[in-house]
Amino acid sequence: MPKFLIQATYTPEGTRGLLREGASGRRDAVEQVVTGLGGRIEAMYFSFGGDDIVLIVDFPDAVSMAAVSLTVKASGALRTRATPLLTLDEIDEATHRQVAFRAPGA
Repeated sequence: MPKFLIQATYTPEGTRGLLREGASGRRDAVEQVVTGLGGRIEAMYFSFGGDDIVLIVDFPDAVSMAAVSLTVKASGALRTRATPLLTLDEIDEATHRQVAFRAPGA
């Protein structure tokens, strides 16, 4: 199952919601979204600095991740980034694939 790193920052509106619900309330909401699309939360942490929350999630496919991303961003409560995570085996496989590429100007 594809794995994704999600980094998010709450907007002022989202922060007010977090203050009302608490972290466990947000965990429940995230769990419902992820499992509702056949996924699983591997890790979920709150942080401070550039990001307010960091998650590692598994989804059945990239389209599921895109659907979540679009829906969350449309809410206006968070700004998010989703990064696909690849295993060592996947990178090893990629290094063995032939790619026809010509660099610009070459």
